[in-house]
Amino acid sequence: MSLSQHSPYLYRLTHYGVINCYLVVEDDGLTIVDTGIAGTAKLLERAVTQLQKPVKRILLTHAHGDHAGGLDALHALYPAAEVLISARDARFLRGDPTLDEHEPQVKLRGGFPTVQTRPTRLLTDGDRVGSLRAVSSPGHTPGHMAFLDVRDGTLIAGDALQTLGGLAVSGQLKGRLPLLALFTWHAPTALESARTLTALSPTRLAVGHGPVLERPTEAMRSATENFSRRLRAGSRA
Repeated sequence: MSLSQHSPYLYRLTHYGVINCYLVVEDDGLTIVDTGIAGTAKLLERAVTQLQKPVKRILLTHAHGDHAGGLDALHALYPAAEVLISARDARFLRGDPTLDEHEPQVKLRGGFPTVQTRPTRLLTDGDRVGSLRAVSSPGHTPGHMAFLDVRDGTLIAGDALQTLGGLAVSGQLKGRLPLLALFTWHAPTALESARTLTALSPTRLAVGHGPVLERPTEAMRSATENFSRRLRAGSRA
């Protein structure tokens, strides 16, 4: 386990060297963003103990197993905490794999664990979770969400982007973690979401896989343009 601080409000917990969870400090306690895989709950509990603050919210960027797999165990440790996820991806948590009629009819990718914990609040674009503003960013999954800290401009982007092996848009084969691209549901939608997130001009980019980047906007713009060219050429590589 590696716990690192990146701002007065943001801590990153990295396990197995490639999977990130985040702890966001609020006036009333902590928001945990993503739960990691099954077995991560005890690591998060150790991080919470170090910070000596109560866990108020468990927030998911999306429903893949490396982000939601530890939900049941973590909620058992903090049963009073709110549990929040997009209304769209919440359906995956209860075992519903269907696509809506208006969504691209492309096969879902990656693992979606069915969990016992039920969200206490379902999110849509623009909702607030403490100091975090929900930003709809579908593509990696149909209901993927990123979260912008309105206090300092930190963007917690989940798997909309990755920084492991270099900054890349979800859906592009890159570096040490090809599974992120292989588990992306719809690359053109992911590209549009990356453009939306770039337009926010975040001061800091925190992703599900890879290091936190400071002043990332130009690099995000370059990665988005690069992926756009590759998609036009018919390649994700």
